[in-house]
Amino acid sequence: MKRLLCLSIGIAASLAAACLAAAAEPRHAIAMHGEPALPPDFQHFSYVNPDAPKGGTVDYAVQGSFDSLNPFIIQGSAARGTLDLEFGYNVFESLMQRSYDEPFTLYPLIAESVETDAERTFVEFTLDARARFSDGERVTADDVIFTFKLLRDKGFPRYKRTVDKIATMERRDERTVRFTFGEGDRELPLIIGLMPVLPEHATDADSFDKSTLKPMIGSGPYTIGTVRPGELLVLDRNPDYWARDIPSKRGFDNYDQIRVNYFRDDNALFEAFKKGLIDVHVENNSNRWTGDYDFPAVTGGDIVKDSFDGGLPSGMYGFVMNTRRDVFANPRLREALAGLFDFEWANRNLFSGAYKRTKSYFDGSELSSSGNPATDAEKALLAPFPDAVSPEILQGTWEPPVSDGSGRDRAFLRRGFDALKAAGYEMRGDSLVGADGTPLAFEIMLKAKGGQELALAWQRTLARLGVKASLRSVDAAQYQQRLLTHDYDVILHRYPSSLSPGVEQIGRWGSGSRDAQGSWNFAGAADPAIDAMIDALLNARERDAFIDAVRAYDRVLLSGFYVVPLYHRDDKWVARWNHIRHPDAAPLYGYQLQSWWSAPK
Repeated sequence: MKRLLCLSIGIAASLAAACLAAAAEPRHAIAMHGEPALPPDFQHFSYVNPDAPKGGTVDYAVQGSFDSLNPFIIQGSAARGTLDLEFGYNVFESLMQRSYDEPFTLYPLIAESVETDAERTFVEFTLDARARFSDGERVTADDVIFTFKLLRDKGFPRYKRTVDKIATMERRDERTVRFTFGEGDRELPLIIGLMPVLPEHATDADSFDKSTLKPMIGSGPYTIGTVRPGELLVLDRNPDYWARDIPSKRGFDNYDQIRVNYFRDDNALFEAFKKGLIDVHVENNSNRWTGDYDFPAVTGGDIVKDSFDGGLPSGMYGFVMNTRRDVFANPRLREALAGLFDFEWANRNLFSGAYKRTKSYFDGSELSSSGNPATDAEKALLAPFPDAVSPEILQGTWEPPVSDGSGRDRAFLRRGFDALKAAGYEMRGDSLVGADGTPLAFEIMLKAKGGQELALAWQRTLARLGVKASLRSVDAAQYQQRLLTHDYDVILHRYPSSLSPGVEQIGRWGSGSRDAQGSWNFAGAADPAIDAMIDALLNARERDAFIDAVRAYDRVLLSGFYVVPLYHRDDKWVARWNHIRHPDAAPLYGYQLQSWWSAPK
């Protein structure tokens, strides 16, 4: 009504924007599309147990190492658990809390209310008067602005990309902060709502970009306790945690202590779980899940195996080819190499047939282009880029080449060889060479031994056609450093996905992130069609228009053949010792460890 009133006045466009901003009203929640599912007086999220008992300790496990406690910067390998999508935002909190039972909706946390206009040209947060850092100091608007500037100047590039979109940051009063944008951005108010807040009084801005093992202060439910670099991080419950009784935190943060244990080797990690040294084990090894859980703790009921079937898209797991390397500049070569992974053999011999072949970056959801012909709306989005999408992918009929699973399928190899020839390569002796006579060769970089069997399987198939793929395993620290500098030919990587892909796609695939150190643009993509599709999905107003934009985006990524698509499961496997319990219902996004608890003895 107020929007219609502003427009009916007939005032100049510049004044109209001010009128609309003035017409906006504070609300308890904000959704990317449509309305929030929960009313202002909601008591807790539906997927938690609000009466979960508090107490006890949980031991998690991570493969790798760490040498820093700062999760916001490029330098160093930060410890897991302080600001973690899996283990929780335990030490540092965001302005608002995301509901994992909706595609993208935020509810109160540090900010008790949010205000924006219909065009989303600004967002204003009013902070909860109770919000405190763990040292007892208030969380203020000054802390919010300090954090945004600090992360822009010294944090990961993704923070700078967000803050650079903000035209002005204004402290309205001690508890109110307003961000005004140069132009409307549908997602930016929500992305800002997920930004962390750090204490200005307890943060050394000058040295912030240097890795440190000095515990940092946040406003979360836990504080940093014992630190043994590369071995153990202990988080202790803050007994004075300010938000323990607000609706968006009821049923969460149930342990008195969280211990994150580090292991160099996955087998050692699993053995520690079997012995009871680790309480919860997220299992990603299908052979182990189907064949190695026959030890006494499982058969006697002390360990429980859970399978969670969430509603998330599959994401993309595969071998990523770095197009910054000359060898991968030709998309037809990338397509040929992607078609030479023998999934049927690998699934049968390595994974007990547990997986499905991935055919989309959003497989298993309404966002997937696979099996769906492009709509008129998609075609309109793609029209300025006539060569960006192959005909099969546009029709939704494309599938990766299929073998008979024997490992000796001549027809499968013949199709692969023909694709290599079409990309400009030929066989000379026992090597496949390009037009200039240079043999086709590249290196697959692995983190320790992770993915070694997959890499060996692809390597064997490629070798039969004269392609020389070598394997190099590096430790976690070196792997992280080479990722940050994009110093590799091929890596094995998993791109997670959500029901509301958004601004993170710029960092993964946008042209502007290609040369940014520390970006997640691991493939080195720089394509105007990708940029245009990301822009379309970010600015979609309605869910149908959003789906069209994401499917068009999916088609462009698939047609670029930046990744060798591997596989996915529809469910997720977690094993736990039976004193660890969880709510009966899992949210749309799958299990959430932050809502689990330890049963009293």
